[in-house]
Amino acid sequence: MKKLFRYLLPVSVGILSVYFILWYMSTIKGWISLGSYLDIIRWAGEICLVTYAIKRSNLTIWIFTSMFIGAEIGLYYPEIAENGKMLGKIFLRSIKTIIAPLLFGTLVVGIAGHSDLKQVGRMGLKALIYFELVTTVALFIGLAVVNITKPGVGFIKPEMIHEEVIPVSPKTWQDHIIEIFPENVAKSVADGAILQVVIFSILFGIGLAMVKESKRKPMILFCESLSEVMFKFTNIVMLFAPFAVGGAIAYTVSTMGMDMFLPLAKLVGSLYFGLLLFVFGVLLPIALLVKVPIVKFAKAISEPVSIAFATASSESALPRAMEEMERIGVPPKIVGFVLPTGYSFNLDGTTLYLSLASIFVAQVAGIDLTIWEQVGICLTLMLTSKGVAGVARASMVILAATVSQFNMPMWPVYLIMAVDVLMDMGRTAVNVIGNCLATIVVAKWEGEYKPNMDKEEILDVKEF
Repeated sequence: MKKLFRYLLPVSVGILSVYFILWYMSTIKGWISLGSYLDIIRWAGEICLVTYAIKRSNLTIWIFTSMFIGAEIGLYYPEIAENGKMLGKIFLRSIKTIIAPLLFGTLVVGIAGHSDLKQVGRMGLKALIYFELVTTVALFIGLAVVNITKPGVGFIKPEMIHEEVIPVSPKTWQDHIIEIFPENVAKSVADGAILQVVIFSILFGIGLAMVKESKRKPMILFCESLSEVMFKFTNIVMLFAPFAVGGAIAYTVSTMGMDMFLPLAKLVGSLYFGLLLFVFGVLLPIALLVKVPIVKFAKAISEPVSIAFATASSESALPRAMEEMERIGVPPKIVGFVLPTGYSFNLDGTTLYLSLASIFVAQVAGIDLTIWEQVGICLTLMLTSKGVAGVARASMVILAATVSQFNMPMWPVYLIMAVDVLMDMGRTAVNVIGNCLATIVVAKWEGEYKPNMDKEEILDVKEF
């Protein structure tokens, strides 16, 4: 019986793949007529998938299962799927309550409790150099892919699109630097300004390291307890993740529809091709070069990445990603510094998307950009992309500002908005992969990566 359950996952994936192919041929193209047989195939695949999820009782498996169920609800029961957005919002709000106290506790303990102040500066410099190099490569991969696939060439402007002005306020490099520093820590927490919380926590930790032991010890003990409690808080919130993921997918499918997606499928395919090229052509060689244990790393990030993909929000994956990176051997002080800092400086998937989408706008509008003009756009995005927040679809603001700055029409941005949610899911997942890898790279550079400290299996539902 155990051997039978082992094959349920590939069987269910195979059945559902056949279903989607037949559904496309029957419903979209009208080549064949299957009637109720199509529903039988779908139900068979989903029964196998749910049975496997129940048997495994693993949170990651349940998240992927809920994505399939949510997509079906959104497609066949749109009136029910409208309430799915509420579940997603509840989950994201719960996650956001965790981030600030978790970052504060982890960073303060790391700086004031275990590390010297010189290491903080050295670690920060190494992280920023790595972030800039990797995101620059991502930008130029996006540029190469969009010039090869040319998803916007020959696109006809839909009649429903009218030229309008999207209100944007392009920011200078001085604005981005100013916004790094908090003026009110309570406001930073309320606004979800992760980088400002990190800066405050670092300065607080440095200040705490400079006071007497009798004054420092009680605060360190408090921050250690705070971090432990917030990790347990995360475990509780994660129990709700499958419901939130299913609801978010159901709402997305029910509201997006297929009319606008099919003509833009080439754009979506180009982005995912670029993301895969980046993951396997850049991140994987980096992981091999610094001797990251690939299998262990893949298992550790599976849950955070699946959550990020389904919710299209890097924030939603941050607490679990921090916990998993610590569990596989990265010291808390490095995790607490590198991972949240990467949410502003190392959004690999988002920067790749921005370069691809910017050139797509020019292609749709019939503007023939020279290679140097395209490079100029990428150089601009090297700065402006660092201000992208780790929340859903914030990159649209950067895209609109870039398009406006280079005197390109705005109406193609409306086309991208029609399928942006599909692209946001992929680029957000790559953001999380890139930042998790960055923590191990910096830990390796610092000589503090300790993979042997991993004594537990990945947490699943029945362990909570």
